[in-house]
Amino acid sequence: MNFIVTHALTAPTPSGTADRQATKGAREGRGIARLLDAIAGRIAGARGSTFDRKRPGNDVATNAREVALESALCSALEREEFAVHFQPQACLDSGRIVAVEALLRWNSPKFGRVAPDTFIPVAERSGAIVRLGEWVLREACAQHKRWCSKGIMPPRVAVNVSPIQLRAADFPFRVAAILRESRMPAGWLELELTESQLSHDDQPVLRALETIRSLGVSIALDDFGTGFSSLMHLTRMNLDTLKIARDFVQDLAGNPANATIVAGLLSIARGLGLRAVAEGVERESELAFLREHGCHHVQGYLTGKPEPADEITHLLKAGGAVCRGRWAPT
Repeated sequence: MNFIVTHALTAPTPSGTADRQATKGAREGRGIARLLDAIAGRIAGARGSTFDRKRPGNDVATNAREVALESALCSALEREEFAVHFQPQACLDSGRIVAVEALLRWNSPKFGRVAPDTFIPVAERSGAIVRLGEWVLREACAQHKRWCSKGIMPPRVAVNVSPIQLRAADFPFRVAAILRESRMPAGWLELELTESQLSHDDQPVLRALETIRSLGVSIALDDFGTGFSSLMHLTRMNLDTLKIARDFVQDLAGNPANATIVAGLLSIARGLGLRAVAEGVERESELAFLREHGCHHVQGYLTGKPEPADEITHLLKAGGAVCRGRWAPT
């Protein structure tokens, strides 16, 4: 099957004379700058109570467990202990699945089901994330090919990558090779980079992202708002998608600060021509707020939890409708 890939969202092109274009561009730029300043203040205020992250413990028991996990990780791939699940992203215009995020799951014979936020940091510290991340990317692209071979219109596939992977000089070439192997058009792949993992000026990562984006692959900034230089990243990276952190999305109806931040971030995404995805949507009130404020896509348990590929296949065959869209009759 051949699919035509188009960019659903591009920055609007002003019309009129060059003078009007310049004036409008300057005005919009100042407007976005003011929004960035205002939201930066809101985020800084919210962090004090909401976003304190627990750091890994330094006690002996914690360290011993990490060593044991690291040892188990080394052989887990060969033992086929990992699986890739997919969580839908729904378009708020149509209410249908337009993308899926590939999420790694580990069922260890020794430790049982290990949460990603437990084993991923261990994999990053040990360097195992390079092999692990490449395996996930290959599996996700292969699944896209399987959907195509079944005559199913495939969703865009999003895969998380670590800065450690991106700092490897050959990583863009590995991405290109996997796309060739799976015969997956680059426009159907999106790589997600978690915002909190980025440093202020990580040139190797930025160069790798530029090279990968030149292939036609989309780049998403994940968990936006949780890092310590969030808004600066918008000016230094060429992005396609902005994923608003679930910490802001939760309880939009009852938390005025979160509502202000999310509304502002959606406005910035529109101004920069970025696709906006809200993460962690679990309530109808959150969905209604996001729909009203022009969010493009949503992801969360309300519209679909992470599932094995077969379950997503059933949803896609049934039309992929997971919520009421803006276009649906009321």
